[in-house]
Parts: sequence; C-alpha cells; structure tokens
Amino acid sequence: MEKLINDFSFGLFFWQLLVLVVLIFLLGKFAWKPILKSLNDREQGIKDALDSAENARKEMENLQADNEKLLQEARAERETMLKDAREMKTKMISDAETEAKEQANKIITQAKEAIETEKRAAVAELKSKVAELSVEIAEKVIQSELADKDKQLQLVDKMLNDATLN
Repeated sequence: MEKLINDFSFGLFFWQLLVLVVLIFLLGKFAWKPILKSLNDREQGIKDALDSAENARKEMENLQADNEKLLQEARAERETMLKDAREMKTKMISDAETEAKEQANKIITQAKEAIETEKRAAVAELKSKVAELSVEIAEKVIQSELADKDKQLQLVDKMLNDATLN
C-alpha cells in the first residue's frame, strides 16, 4: 500500500477519474437505461403472467364449481326422473292388478249367472220330465184302476176319506 501512495500521480488519477465518470455516464445513458427498462419490462411481464395464471386458476375454480353444480343438478334431476318412473311403474302395476281383479270378478259373476241359468233350465227340464212321467204313470194307474167298476167306487171312497182327514 505504501508503494501506491508513493507512486500516486494526480494527472493519472484525474484521467482515470474522468474516464470512469465518462464510462459511468455512457453506461448510464446507453446501457443501464435499456438494461433497466428490459428488466422492468421483464418484471412487468412476469407479474402479468402471474396475474394471468392466477386469473386462469380462479376461472378454473369457478368452472369446476359450475361443473360440480351442474353435475349435482343433473344427479338431482336423474333421481327425480327415476323416482317418477318408479312411481309410474308402481301405479301402472297397481292399475293393472285392479283391472285384472275387476275383470276376474266380472268373469266370475258372469260364470255364476250362466251356471244359475243352466241350473234353472235343468231344473225346469227335470220338472217337465217328472211331470210328463207322472202324467204317464197316472194315466196307466188310472186306466188300470178305472177298468173295473168296483175299483172305481173304492178309489172315489178312499179319496173322499183322505180329503176329509186332511
């Protein structure tokens, strides 16, 4: 350090100082301003990119929330539709069962009526046959009974006695 102080020259120091000041001025004028400007521009670009990324993230969150909401609405609508379909199915089955029971009851009633009609017809036919047979038997009995005069008188007497008893 002593050597520096001994070799110190004001002229050289002045010119070195002048060159340094000119160099600083020139660097400030032509280099630092564009460098600082480009650094500021880059910093602003990074801020803008970060803001855009944050906005995009928020927008994605909003879209995801909207999608989730739409999905929940679609699920609720699907559940409503399924519930309506189940109710409709149950109602259709119930209606079909009711209609089937009504038709079965109607068929049973018609069958009972048909059986009753057939029964009445059979009873009427049976009565008719019994009456015909009774008349035929009565004719034959009367013919045999009325063939003899004494038997006729006995029959009339018997009938008179029976009629008074009853």
